[in-house]
Amino acid sequence: MIPIKDDNNLKSFPYVTVVLIAINATIFLIQILTGEFGKTLTFDFSVTPYDLFHPESREVYITLFTSMFLHAGIMHLAGNMIFLWIFGDDIEDALGHGRYLVFYIICGLAAISLHSLIYHNSQTMVLGASGAISGILGAYFLLYPEVRVLTIVPIFFFIRFIWIPSTFFLIIWFAFQLLYAANPQAHQIAFLAHIGGFLAGLGTIHLFFPHNAVKRDFDIIMPWQHHE
Repeated sequence: MIPIKDDNNLKSFPYVTVVLIAINATIFLIQILTGEFGKTLTFDFSVTPYDLFHPESREVYITLFTSMFLHAGIMHLAGNMIFLWIFGDDIEDALGHGRYLVFYIICGLAAISLHSLIYHNSQTMVLGASGAISGILGAYFLLYPEVRVLTIVPIFFFIRFIWIPSTFFLIIWFAFQLLYAANPQAHQIAFLAHIGGFLAGLGTIHLFFPHNAVKRDFDIIMPWQHHE
């Protein structure tokens, strides 16, 4: 399933989401157009779990952050940016620009940290924005359960455009991450990072709302959260 757009109306322009997409696209162009420099950039600033647990210098830990802005190919970049554009603008609208950026980074760090912890002996490089974006999906699952997502759904040899409830879309997405993560070769693609990011988004989104401007919908979705 490939999302096209949702039917949620925004109150503000998603400046941070647009900037994040621009940064990711620019860095990817540098990766592919600068020859050896691009290859060195990708190698030096991607995460290698083994190196985190056997560091030769403290500089290796910066890759937990820098890896979020690198991608392995055009389809990798395009898929991530589509999800970021469709779902990220809504979370930015809910949190405000600054809180949204902090939330995005924290989810990305949590995602790659979980993957690296589980696969601590892996020497396969990990890169991409999908862990942070998965955190956005986790937040979206809680905040916008009634929003619909226009989705490309392949049915046999035909392509259908179908409006799907976001809750259903995200449950299916998360189920596939669990299924893929169960594969013994899952460390080749960071499905555990997707799971970790999603859970981080679920678990921390309520911490990012300003105390004086909590969304009414969030009170409905999370009734055990009491605000004064």
